[in-house]
Amino acid sequence: MLMRNDRTALTLECPACSRATPHRFLYAKNGCDIFQCRDCGLGRTEASSFDPLAYYDDGYFSGRQSDGYADYRGAEPVLRREFARTVEFIQHRKPQGRLLEIGCAYGFFLDEARRAGFEVSGIEPAEAAVAHTGDLGLNVVCGLLSEATLNSLGTLDVIVLLDVIEHLPDPQEALALCTDHLRPDGIIVLTTGDFGSLAARSTGAHWRLMTPPQHLWFFNCDSIASLAHSVGLRVESSDRPWKFVPFSLIAFQVGRMLGRKIAASPTGNRFAIPVNLFDAMRVVLSKAPP
Repeated sequence: MLMRNDRTALTLECPACSRATPHRFLYAKNGCDIFQCRDCGLGRTEASSFDPLAYYDDGYFSGRQSDGYADYRGAEPVLRREFARTVEFIQHRKPQGRLLEIGCAYGFFLDEARRAGFEVSGIEPAEAAVAHTGDLGLNVVCGLLSEATLNSLGTLDVIVLLDVIEHLPDPQEALALCTDHLRPDGIIVLTTGDFGSLAARSTGAHWRLMTPPQHLWFFNCDSIASLAHSVGLRVESSDRPWKFVPFSLIAFQVGRMLGRKIAASPTGNRFAIPVNLFDAMRVVLSKAPP
């Protein structure tokens, strides 16, 4: 429920705080108002008309949407290299078991996890991407995260959300569902932008991850910990890792920030650049003791 006194003073239900809290208006971006919870620091996009099923289509992965990917399939070798490093990170905490990726795109991460010995499944809203996962022989459900889908997949050892939680309309409900289907010793691994980082605070509305309505939420360390606590999880670890990013994607995103569209090229897809602006965090969650 939203109570509007004026544009700069709102009371909103904060999913991280699990209650109505005062919010301050930060700025407008892409026709959306951006607010921040005064208690936990969670940023949010007011975009009631956003339809994720319509937004995340094949064009999102092929450069036809400015906030998406330049050429996801074309950058497959680079993406797999980075995903293999993430799988290795997970195996240090959970060497094997049943792994679910939410928002698995074309299945490159799942395929790397399967090669490492995990029993894998995925959920993805983009139909073309799901069709490709079928070509790889992966078990992927087309649609959004739901109780029915998780029930069909059973209990899980690892649940992965790579740059996904900021896209979900209700992140608390999503994490609660994941918690219910996580084994007692299981883990949730997620990555998301850090709204409390120097880069985010210094660039404001021009932050590279300030891309509403695609990004609906902007977490910092406190708000992700509060969100986890609200559904019976705790933060096991948090870091800001380096990533190998396709040059084509870097050029595409820089072009977006400059108001230009830079198409992906085969050469740009093949080369990766190690990047770390220390404005994205990787968080491992586990069930809190009763």
